[in-house]
Amino acid sequence: MNMSQPKAAAGAAETILSVENLTTSFLVDGTWKPVVRNVSFSVAPGETVAIVGESGSGKSVTSLSVMRLLQSDSSRIEGRIMLGPRNLLSLPEHEMRKVRGNEVSMIFQEPMTSLNPLFTIGDQISEALLCHRDMSAADAKAETIRLLEKVRIPSAASRFDEYPHRFSGGMRQRVMIAMALASKPKLLIADEPTTALDVTIQGQILDLIKMLQEEEGTSVLFITHDMGVVAEIADRTVVMYRGEQVETGATADIFHRGQHPYTRALLSAVPVLGSMQAYDRPLRFPVVNTATGESDTPVEVPDTVAKEKPVLQVKNLTKRFDIHSGLFGKLRGRVHAVENVSFDLFAGETLSLVGESGCGKSTTGRAIMRLIEPQSGSVIVDGRDVLSLGKCDMRAMRKSVQMIFQDPFASLNPRMTVGQAIAEPYLEHRTGTAKEAREIVADMLRKVGLTPDMAGRYPHEFSGGQRQRICIARALALQPKVIVADESVSALDVSIKAQVINLMLDLQQSLNLSFLFISHDMAVVERVSHRVAVMYLGEIVEIGPRADVFGNPQHDYTKKLMAAVPVPDPDRRREKRAGASDELKSPIRPIDYLAQPREYRTVSPGHLVAV
Repeated sequence: MNMSQPKAAAGAAETILSVENLTTSFLVDGTWKPVVRNVSFSVAPGETVAIVGESGSGKSVTSLSVMRLLQSDSSRIEGRIMLGPRNLLSLPEHEMRKVRGNEVSMIFQEPMTSLNPLFTIGDQISEALLCHRDMSAADAKAETIRLLEKVRIPSAASRFDEYPHRFSGGMRQRVMIAMALASKPKLLIADEPTTALDVTIQGQILDLIKMLQEEEGTSVLFITHDMGVVAEIADRTVVMYRGEQVETGATADIFHRGQHPYTRALLSAVPVLGSMQAYDRPLRFPVVNTATGESDTPVEVPDTVAKEKPVLQVKNLTKRFDIHSGLFGKLRGRVHAVENVSFDLFAGETLSLVGESGCGKSTTGRAIMRLIEPQSGSVIVDGRDVLSLGKCDMRAMRKSVQMIFQDPFASLNPRMTVGQAIAEPYLEHRTGTAKEAREIVADMLRKVGLTPDMAGRYPHEFSGGQRQRICIARALALQPKVIVADESVSALDVSIKAQVINLMLDLQQSLNLSFLFISHDMAVVERVSHRVAVMYLGEIVEIGPRADVFGNPQHDYTKKLMAAVPVPDPDRRREKRAGASDELKSPIRPIDYLAQPREYRTVSPGHLVAV
């Protein structure tokens, strides 16, 4: 069989799942409001169908409707959902429970919210086996270990009794896949299973799903907003926009000959690794009209970088976390999270810190802000060492250096309106009056693509992407010199991500802002950066101008990060990535460990690589 061709050619009679005129409505203020309207598609044996669209397009509601996981008293599902010869919408709940996890399994976006923290990994997978298959506890344990090995969890037998918090994000997602595959389902629904993962871990998970699909013949319904992932994994694609299905077809046709304006808009907003070779400076994303699908020509950002004196100087920054164990909390080792990190950041410049989870990039950002206290080193802002400042001086410094966090919901107070949240730093620093603060709030909301009347709403009334834009507005309210952006666009849809990054670039140009851009998205990093620093196990292993690092990567880890980026080209579907599938090595060191000074060789002016 040619694996690059869709496997639906056998005809509709062989479909595993057939969705016909699906309409899902929610009860809002006593009125049924449809959020998914007349959606129809099918999934054939062994086929992967992707449903793609932005947040709010209805793609996740579609998958939850198929599984009948929506609250029955506040939702209404109409149409037909045929699993083989049976209409799932007509099954009583006790019969539907036999379908879930047995014939149809689901992988959710955030594994930590799907895994019970009070039960071991082994117990949770075994439970799925004992519920749906007639086997003893011993047989269930043996099968669980086999499943853990199948999803490439090392030392699977020894990790059977470990709890979810002992696993990394990538490993927890593998556990979810093992659990979903436990009963050998006919259909696997994967709802944004790689969105929150680092690029290398995402690549491993995609390769794993491909491999398991080929071995088991499982059909996959893949929900995502990442067009690079769609190109890599899907046979056919359904494009959704505002609750409606606007285009359906073979993935190659969608990418090469997409007809609907929204489809073309989505594809235009995808950053492609290697597309910046002709540009010396950051490049704005094309602004796409979703009504026409037409986009403007990308504009190179004018170079405002002033190299005379850095606005931020970091020298030999070191942060370690003690690890205690035993009844009396004996010190048994340390996590060397950040080890002798040094770099300069100039006015109007974007320096990106890139690497996988656990490499130390977020810890570096937090140590610069003194949200955590580093052991040693110096952080110079406006000629003053941040690490030696008292409480009052630190307060003034934070007016110059602001931070945008990765999780917007955790960084917004649920009891404050978004207007109060944006105005709070402005008022706390006594920058202006309450009236001026309201004007600033309205202006900031407009700049991040929201409307001033939203100031009276609370965080839970916004989508994830909207909440992140609110956090960006809050950080910009004080007009700081430096913004530490910690994975600030990683959870955003591709078109919203493009809008937010364009906003950041525009503000950088108009306000001469400097960004320390912390990210694992290599394609975005290439687009927005003046310089790039690659971190591995707490150290910078390569640093230099963006064109040099991406055009001539020297360190093996840099090459690995680039090789893992999904390519939005369906012609490369089902290719396996070269390179190791290991996760990041542990940064835990013995108590008496002494880090050796890192030496660098110069590849070209400003381009240094660790030796």
